[in-house]
Amino acid sequence: MEPRYILHYAPDNASLVIRLALEEMALPYDTTLVDRRAQAQDGPAYRALNPNGLIPVLETPDGPVFETAAILLWLADQHGAMAPAAESSDRAGFLKWLFFASNTLHADLRILFYAKKYIGDDPSHQSALRAGICERLKTYLKNLDAACGTPWLGGEDLSVLDIYLACQLRWMRLYPATYDRSWFELDHYPALRSICAKLETRASAQTALIAEGLGPQPFTNPSYANPPEGSAT
Repeated sequence: MEPRYILHYAPDNASLVIRLALEEMALPYDTTLVDRRAQAQDGPAYRALNPNGLIPVLETPDGPVFETAAILLWLADQHGAMAPAAESSDRAGFLKWLFFASNTLHADLRILFYAKKYIGDDPSHQSALRAGICERLKTYLKNLDAACGTPWLGGEDLSVLDIYLACQLRWMRLYPATYDRSWFELDHYPALRSICAKLETRASAQTALIAEGLGPQPFTNPSYANPPEGSAT
């Protein structure tokens, strides 16, 4: 019998990536809302699970696991699904892009979304920082688009990396809501767009969009989460 997990989530946060992976792997899980409006992520109960106060956390038989890429890799290895096995010759290529998505791409998105936290209150400084980030992101997306076509990146079957990237592409289209997002056009990256379109046909995406109010095309033509308890992190 598979263990039943508990996913601590907020709508359209990085927990969306984990929800999709759990659904794709057909794993039993329950969800607990982290109410960001009440700053529940800073409360003692949540900090006991993740002392850094970031979403998501997945409670497992091995204890709480946090950090999106770590949860994805743990699930993939635990259940032998959606990633190359440790002994596979594809493992190195998969790992380098998974950790690129986490350590580089996602880190830059966090700066883009929350520039004030990184450079202060001056709008001109925030704008300059975001402009630099956007140029870097366009280069990253070109490289990722060119790298597609392996079994674990834009292949016939979805991988945990595909799901992670699709969510990040969604957030690029939507966030930050008060900043010019015209720098990003999904159609400029046809292989990445194909990943997004494929994910939208999956039952996992249909479950997630209903659960988190993400709209009918959450990756190729996204809309803001409704109910809006969360925002991208």
